[in-house]
Amino acid sequence: MLRESQAIAFIPVSDVDRAMHFYADVVGLRVIDCGDGFCALDAGGFTVRLTAVADPPRADHTVVGWGVTTVDEVAADLGSRGVAFHRYDGFNQDERGIWLAPNGDRVAWFSDPDSNLLSITQFSRDRADG
Repeated sequence: MLRESQAIAFIPVSDVDRAMHFYADVVGLRVIDCGDGFCALDAGGFTVRLTAVADPPRADHTVVGWGVTTVDEVAADLGSRGVAFHRYDGFNQDERGIWLAPNGDRVAWFSDPDSNLLSITQFSRDRADG
């Protein structure tokens, strides 16, 4: 049943307005709707919903990621908008912070203003097969 339904990602944030500007102006998502304590944005066919939380939890893992066609181009664009990519010990990352995974995927991580970990991934093969 849910296979035919659109996913919605919920991201906890301390300041919805600040987060909305980051996701719209820096990441480039389109604002769909905002209200008291929330903002919904279109993220290429699925919805990212920023939700006000008094003390957002800090996850040590990626909370939302995007599959991209060319990670180099997207990383360069985000970098030009002020995004700094994370570096991790033991990861084979290039000068921009793009990691080459053992299976050939290329991944870069960055954070939003509330330290939610986000990623961009260029898959080494078509992921349409699930």
